[in-house]
Amino acid sequence: MALGAQGAAASLILAGCSTVAPRSPDDPSKLVDDATATLSNFTRDPDLGWFRDNLPSAQGLLIVPSFVRAGFIFGGSGGNAVLLVRDSAAGSWSYPAFYTVAGGSVGLQAGAELAEVILMIRSEKGRDALLSNSLKLGADASVSAGPVGAGAQVATTDILAFSRSKGLYGGVSLDGSVVATRDAWNSAYYGREVRPVDIIVSRNVSNPQANELRNLAARRT
Repeated sequence: MALGAQGAAASLILAGCSTVAPRSPDDPSKLVDDATATLSNFTRDPDLGWFRDNLPSAQGLLIVPSFVRAGFIFGGSGGNAVLLVRDSAAGSWSYPAFYTVAGGSVGLQAGAELAEVILMIRSEKGRDALLSNSLKLGADASVSAGPVGAGAQVATTDILAFSRSKGLYGGVSLDGSVVATRDAWNSAYYGREVRPVDIIVSRNVSNPQANELRNLAARRT
């Protein structure tokens, strides 16, 4: 029964984030701008030195500028995201593909939290899992909290989740969350129908509006 409630909560978040077409062509562009600001915040945060130092070796980044978690007893969480993948040979980063992240939880909880979240993809398995239409974190790819502070231990996992948040919750747990593509946003941003594999693997499309984000991921000013 608990699993059913969790699934229902996740479904509600997904319904709100991923099935509605963007209200205007500017929506994906705003998300890219917000993702750029979030990545800048992470690279400047003194508590996220490990993230900053290991960014050059990351396989990819899934950036969620506004991850909302709220509820009472039955909780839900979610946010829109962009995915960039690094070409290990060339050292360059792809243009962004658009996704949504949604999860649900059941238990004694109250309040709300707004967080900036970045998933650092550390393995080929984690990168390849994101090429599917949807995946479940913890099942299709392992996920652990990213190390914070000096001397932190690093888990052996496909994906490391980092967050910067303020609210009544102590942190953001993404285990069990569903990551799904936002096909309408991908089409709106690139002007034609494209899949994530076209954007981040074949690299058949581009949009210069995302160059600041790509340069920041490559740590170029």
